[in-house]
Amino acid sequence: MSSKSKQLLFKTCTVLAVVGLSAFTGCQSQIGGQTLPSPHYLTDDVQYFAPTGEMKLQRQAAVMQEYEAQRDAASN
Repeated sequence: MSSKSKQLLFKTCTVLAVVGLSAFTGCQSQIGGQTLPSPHYLTDDVQYFAPTGEMKLQRQAAVMQEYEAQRDAASN
């Protein structure tokens, strides 16, 4: 075998190995019937933020306002 044919064979095997490895890797894997996320899911940035109100304790604020209104009405 000549040097050029060895280089061509080496390059071909390298390309096939890279293509083969990339075909077997992916974002998810199935192990024991479970679909598991990729191992890098903890480093991914958040894609969705649930819509929320301005104030985190809206129910507590509403109860406090109702209490103050009842207290004002009782004192008058």
